Amino acid sequence: MLKSLCLLCCCFLLLSCTPPAANNSSQLTEIYQRNSLRVGILHGPTSYYIGVDGPTGFEYELAKSLADRLGVELTLAPSFDLEDLLEKLASGQVDFIAGGLTLTPSRLEKFRAAPAYRWINEVLVFRQGNHWPRQLADLKHPIVVMKHSSHAESLAALPDHFAVAFLEDAEVDSDELLQKVVDGSIAYTLTDSNQLAVNRRLFPQLSIAFTVNENLPVGWLLRKNQDDSLYSVLIEYFGHVYQNGDLVTLEDRYFGHIELFDYVDTLKFIQAINQNLPKYKKWFVEYAGNLDWRLLAALSYQESHWNPKARSPTGVRGLMMLTLPTAKQMGVQSRIDPEESIDGGSRYLQLLLSRIPQRIPLPDRLWFALAAYNIGWGHVEDARRLTQRDGADPDKWLEVKQRLPLLRKKSVYQHTRFGFARGDEAAMYVENIRRYYDTLVGVDERQQLESLIEQQRLKLEAELTDAIDSTAEPVVESPAEVSPPSS
Repeated sequence: MLKSLCLLCCCFLLLSCTPPAANNSSQLTEIYQRNSLRVGILHGPTSYYIGVDGPTGFEYELAKSLADRLGVELTLAPSFDLEDLLEKLASGQVDFIAGGLTLTPSRLEKFRAAPAYRWINEVLVFRQGNHWPRQLADLKHPIVVMKHSSHAESLAALPDHFAVAFLEDAEVDSDELLQKVVDGSIAYTLTDSNQLAVNRRLFPQLSIAFTVNENLPVGWLLRKNQDDSLYSVLIEYFGHVYQNGDLVTLEDRYFGHIELFDYVDTLKFIQAINQNLPKYKKWFVEYAGNLDWRLLAALSYQESHWNPKARSPTGVRGLMMLTLPTAKQMGVQSRIDPEESIDGGSRYLQLLLSRIPQRIPLPDRLWFALAAYNIGWGHVEDARRLTQRDGADPDKWLEVKQRLPLLRKKSVYQHTRFGFARGDEAAMYVENIRRYYDTLVGVDERQQLESLIEQQRLKLEAELTDAIDSTAEPVVESPAEVSPPSS
């Protein structure tokens, strides 16, 4: 990634910080005239999807930021099929394609690439517990990849002495292929490292056999037969978001907390979702207030692993691990009562949120509140002051979490307002909750989908039964079976 960021920075220094004038460029003129930036974007958890609060995703936020910078509307052409988007790009229906696309030689022959903004590895994935291939020669089954994907190109481009059998599936996407590895339908697939990191939250059984390609550039694609106006804007834009830290912040928001993967912990958490969470879910939902109940549940798991009788050496207790003063402040009579603990913990977290400056946007405000739940707002403020002292932004969680560990050092904490704190533990605490929350959201959405499918199945069965009953011949009793009238 560092290589691409250095390139972006150099490009940025060569260009003006303000967007180029529309009347000097034909494609940019069209964008301003229609007041719309048309972006072809791939559906998927690493690029674009519809979340609880509407459209979201790493690629979506990058594209939305660009449209806002140009002062035009963002018009999306979402698709699950890359070939469909490439056709739209070639025919001029979209201005560029975003979707975490690896800049392969084949794609660069046909299209123009904007500056690379991420670098990924292509890794061979198998199911934990199965035969572990250490190299291509160890493969016992074909590798299955998505048709027309960069992974298919990579496998086809292997030298003859490394050539392997692989199959292209046109009916599935990369996420579905990873699920097929988990359920045993296929033995191997090739995927991007960031895609694997996202899916491991739900499927910890996914394991890396080995890396096939390293440090592959990722970028947006444009048409080749167009002027340089939009391309120049993209060079300037990526230089800008790198220099002001927005790109790194966005990467941290979507991928920073999932880089470290713990197989055992993730597996235990998913088991707890199925076995323990149902006992307390109704109270998480009831007392969530303005919070997402799943975030509250993730916080509780980090605190107590959903053990209502949990107790720490420092005396905090219960599902939400409240201290005695906090319990008294929140009116909690019994800290080991699950309902009282969840109610008190939720109100306390919302109280902390209300104390954080309103200028700090979500989700950073939430991460600050979680850190304060762990070590207190005073210590978080000390870390924010250290961040400001270093010339960084004290309103960005990414910057502050890097300074939290300094609160352990005497040379630092003796000059802070609130003194010593286990700031490194607080930073890890927040990142753990973020991982648990992402996993819980994924599991909950899958369960809702499965429930909806089951409801539709039962409804169709009932409708089919009613239809059969309504067309059946009525049963008429024979005269011999008719009882004579009573006298």
